[in-house]
Amino acid sequence: MTPMNWLFKEEPSNYSFDALVKDTSAVWSGVKNPVAQRNLHAVKKGDRIFYYHTGDEKQIVGIAKALGDSYADPNDATGKAAVVDVAPVKKLPRPVTLKAVKADPFFKDFALVRISRLSVMPVSDAQWARIEAMSRGSSGSGKSSG
Repeated sequence: MTPMNWLFKEEPSNYSFDALVKDTSAVWSGVKNPVAQRNLHAVKKGDRIFYYHTGDEKQIVGIAKALGDSYADPNDATGKAAVVDVAPVKKLPRPVTLKAVKADPFFKDFALVRISRLSVMPVSDAQWARIEAMSRGSSGSGKSSG
């Protein structure tokens, strides 16, 4: 099965991308929203994850990966909540701000724009490529062979 792409949000004062890099891996837990939980349940080993800093920053700062499939949160008595183990891959060359994403009509249907409070959301391959291009300082509108 083809790996999926995701965007995970976190308050940097709670757990920043740099903290994940320092720790080398972490259990992604504490997701309460039912839609975000449904998305988290769908995460599989090898899936790519954009790491988004919420709060004052509001920007995509790095890329992580799922180390395994999501699994039941051992701290959830109901057995309904999922968690996933994640590891850092790399910091983006430069952060991609929410403002920049919202300013690009390409992202009009992106969950980050439409459902701003959602903490775990899918990212299409085209959205992923565009965000990576933006982090390199290009518009991402050109075709690439890679």
